[in-house]
Amino acid sequence: MKKKTIILMLIIMVLLTGCTKTLKDGKEVVKNPETGQNLTKNILCKPTDEKLLDIYSKYSDKVNLNELPECEDFKINSGHDEGLWTNVFVKPLAWAIISFGQFFKNYGIGLIITSLIIRFIAFPLTKKTAMQSELIQKAQPELERLEKKYEGKNDQESMVKKTQEMQLIYKKYDINPLAGCLFAFIQLPVFIAFFEAINRVPAIFEDTFLGLYLGATPGTAISHGQFQYAIIVVILAVVTYFSFKLNTTTTQNAQTSMMTRTMTIMIIVMSVFMTTALDIYWLTSSLFTICQNLLIKRSKRV
Repeated sequence: MKKKTIILMLIIMVLLTGCTKTLKDGKEVVKNPETGQNLTKNILCKPTDEKLLDIYSKYSDKVNLNELPECEDFKINSGHDEGLWTNVFVKPLAWAIISFGQFFKNYGIGLIITSLIIRFIAFPLTKKTAMQSELIQKAQPELERLEKKYEGKNDQESMVKKTQEMQLIYKKYDINPLAGCLFAFIQLPVFIAFFEAINRVPAIFEDTFLGLYLGATPGTAISHGQFQYAIIVVILAVVTYFSFKLNTTTTQNAQTSMMTRTMTIMIIVMSVFMTTALDIYWLTSSLFTICQNLLIKRSKRV
């Protein structure tokens, strides 16, 4: 039953996922001359930068600027009906980032505030994921004894008995292995929604945060000699690695150290090619996760 639920959730997630369309001139992708960012065709509001406005005006057959609101006037119901995913997830998220960005006079701050609010809303669910790590640590001595008991026994009867005894340990400590996957099911659609909101709102990817263009990708910026963009990649790598290590138990460490390193490398590579805005979202979310897990660990020790 649980497997069917997971499969159903994955199918719904795929069906709901929208699509950011890239603006092209024939087969060539149109880029932002300032940041090297691929420009989006289905933007939700008008560009405010004059250079970008001129670029989009050249492609009036693909992007009708007259039908788009100013970004500062963007509402949740602005534009055409684009389906469930865009109307329920992307537009509200874009509106929230724009609203906070206008209030704080910076869309990078608006992005961070929106990220934190979403994490606070999801806290009751993500807390369950964090709790599993603590429960597994409590059960670790018994799990270690179980591993030694069946060490070298690979016959079917032994494997069945081992599984049954492991289930009893899980029940004793109220461990639910599927709960550890809960945050992943939440994180993926939220990540995609942030990706779309950022790339479809010109006011966001035109802005800067701490001197970094939100629409620029660190890889492109570094290739043009703007090495300050490497800072966010390094910080993201350190935070991601620490986040993974924080959830690694003693016996799991040897078994999953390679996976931890691999996942960290994957995040580093992704961060190089993601926009700075998306890197900021991921960094904010990871820092929140670390703080959440540290608080849970401390509360368990008291």
